[in-house]
Amino acid sequence: MPRRARLDAPGTLHHVMIRGTEGRAIFRGDKDRQNFLSRLAQISADTKARILAWTLMDTHVHILMFSGPPGLSKFMRRLLTGYAVWYNRRYHRSGHLFQNRYKSIVCEEEAYLLELVRYIHLNPLRSAIVNNFEELDRYPWSGHGVLIGRSKNDWQEKDYVLRQFGETEGKATRAYRRFMEGGITQGRRNDLTGGGLVRSMGGWSQVLSLRGKKKVEHDGRILGGEDFVGQILKEADRRLTRQLQLGGKKEPIDQVIKRLCKEGGIEEGELRNGGKRRKVSEIRAKVSFHLSQEMGIPFAEIARHVGVCTSAAAKTVRTFEAIG
Repeated sequence: MPRRARLDAPGTLHHVMIRGTEGRAIFRGDKDRQNFLSRLAQISADTKARILAWTLMDTHVHILMFSGPPGLSKFMRRLLTGYAVWYNRRYHRSGHLFQNRYKSIVCEEEAYLLELVRYIHLNPLRSAIVNNFEELDRYPWSGHGVLIGRSKNDWQEKDYVLRQFGETEGKATRAYRRFMEGGITQGRRNDLTGGGLVRSMGGWSQVLSLRGKKKVEHDGRILGGEDFVGQILKEADRRLTRQLQLGGKKEPIDQVIKRLCKEGGIEEGELRNGGKRRKVSEIRAKVSFHLSQEMGIPFAEIARHVGVCTSAAAKTVRTFEAIG
């Protein structure tokens, strides 16, 4: 069976998993890990991708990220090719370093973002790389230490994640740590490492109760509820159609946002940063509707530009369309 295309709309939340070929190590020491992270930081800045969570293990890597305007494929190709060339030269080896293609799962943000952050950051403890939670706090090759303030970097979306836990950094950090401790006994979560019918529908009991009653939307590349799966697949079709119509030419999204904000009398930054004033919400709805209906831009990409999550962008467009 041929490989299916990646769902690669900019702004989409992806759980990316990278493994060494035949289960071999892709990091032999800290210098290797630091080189990989330096590349991750630079490419994130260059492509405006947003890294939410990450963990480096000896044989594999987990990354939770919103892809930037160039899309996930270009981001990963640059990251993995660059690192593999450097690694092979350093260790005088040849051949493939990584196992097949990296695995990427499009994830429903509202339902899975926090669970994925926890799952990814608990990897060292789950795999016995560290022995307890105190050692996990000090583990330098994961984004967990950044979130609790033990280490720093300027490329991880620390504030975005912590805002899910509280209004102030101190309160949010304490709530995040409690949340992490609550996941220690969960073990390996197969439901968080892939999409598909069972995971998308919440387990076999839910699937069996619906099978035969209606067609169930599912896709192995997507982790989310049925509505989310259907939405992502429709967006992928629309995006492909739009690309064909435009011959691959990019629409000037930033110019549209700037113009509509100016017409509406609001600051562009307030809209992009998730401002909730009524006037800002009204302009956000107008912008989202225009980008979706007039330009064929996917909801995930719209969300990235207007400061809300994907489902909120979709709801905004539907509401605006209903009230005209």
